Amino acid sequence: MIRPVTVNDASALCGIYNYYIANTVFTFEEEELSPPAMEKRVRDISGRYPWLVWEEGGDVLGYAYAHRWHERAAYRFSAEDSIYLRRDALGRGIGRRLLGRIVEVLRQTDIHALMSVITIPNERSVALHEGFGFKKAAQFHEIGFKMNRWLDVGYWELVL
Repeated sequence: MIRPVTVNDASALCGIYNYYIANTVFTFEEEELSPPAMEKRVRDISGRYPWLVWEEGGDVLGYAYAHRWHERAAYRFSAEDSIYLRRDALGRGIGRRLLGRIVEVLRQTDIHALMSVITIPNERSVALHEGFGFKKAAQFHEIGFKMNRWLDVGYWELVL
């Protein structure tokens, strides 16, 4: 079931996201988040942008949200998406359903362009976004450094 996030989901969201912080290069954050820090993010983001969770049997298996693309005023009609799934929920179509709903909700708002920033390589995320019509717009080489290696980042865009 897809539903809007609440601050009560903070611990479950941390459980999902902190795995990616500690074990992958898919996020450039390096310090795990506490539930209060995640609650603040939920409050700050979900008031303006959609933040959805996938719940089964009372367990949050994944989440997706849109958030501000950049601070400058001219970017006010652009957003960036983020999607994270529990490892045991990968490959079940949950990410596709969550992203689909985010795109659907954003099409009903004043958001004009949706961006996705993807650490390369990440074939699953690239395929997911391209399946919704996102096009690769740029690639930055060795722009991030995590887990003792230089990382490339690609930008994918979807004009809504």
